[in-house]
Amino acid sequence: MRLAPLSAVCAIVTAIVIGLIGVQQQAFAQAPSGKPGRVVTLELPGSGAPVDNSQGTVQFIGTATVLIRYQGFTILTDPNFLHKGDHVHLGYGLTSERKTNPAISFDQLPPIDLVVLSHFHGDHFDQLVQKRLDRAVPIVSTRQATGSLEKLGFTRVTGLDPWDQLEVNKGGNKLRVTATPGRHGPAGVAALLPKVMGSVLDFGQNAARPDYRMYISGDTLVIDDIKEVPQRFPGIDLALLHLGGTRILGVVKVTMDGKDGVRMMQVVRPRKTIPIHYNDYDVFKSPLEDFAREVEAAGLEREVVYLAHGETYTFLPVKR
Repeated sequence: MRLAPLSAVCAIVTAIVIGLIGVQQQAFAQAPSGKPGRVVTLELPGSGAPVDNSQGTVQFIGTATVLIRYQGFTILTDPNFLHKGDHVHLGYGLTSERKTNPAISFDQLPPIDLVVLSHFHGDHFDQLVQKRLDRAVPIVSTRQATGSLEKLGFTRVTGLDPWDQLEVNKGGNKLRVTATPGRHGPAGVAALLPKVMGSVLDFGQNAARPDYRMYISGDTLVIDDIKEVPQRFPGIDLALLHLGGTRILGVVKVTMDGKDGVRMMQVVRPRKTIPIHYNDYDVFKSPLEDFAREVEAAGLEREVVYLAHGETYTFLPVKR
């Protein structure tokens, strides 16, 4: 990671000190205890012809980028298609170097129905994507991120606050994306970083009994508000966890490390977990081995699926 100008470093260090002092004393903001968020509807073109509902897939491309295909939907998360040696901008003059290549190139992407974006940061929506992604592709993210996306010319963006929901309809199939709480680091530092969201993806017509339920953590630490996720959305079938133990200036942690990943599994209680976002940039300080060691210590090996870049996990609808 390249260092920022002195003034930016001072601002970050000040925020780190405030955050590290305050994190022990300040109670986390409480989630709105069962209050529903607003619902936004997105209609996508679809033939209405029968689609294969028998199975779905999750393909790991790299960083936090995955392709999810199920019930006629093709969903792309946190698109990052730079290559090894390229740099992304993280704000305040900081950059980070990519250490891996994506499993596929941007040009190899299939037609995308929806982009689910945790937050607007270079390693989640890089400069190549900003330049080349079709401006009409629907994107759902935080309200802060959608403001930045609109300035770039994207025309179908939806900004959500925690517990807000985007209901997507395509050819008779239904997907619900609900924003969940997230915080990108200790309190003082998070104020200097983009707002983040996790998300729950519910596939199927029945909102109370979805055919498949998926949780994507986004770039968050394990905060108290996340305890409400399994209360509102019991029976999560698959969790995609952003790990890596990302550290600003090598000091303050702003994404989950291996131990945090296991804590998140214990809070959210998914049937299966896939770790992502752990080895692609030089700011990632907690390798996958850290998570695997903590998983083994907790006796959770059967609940974790490890995917190499390019590999695909196939899932089946769940009877509830």
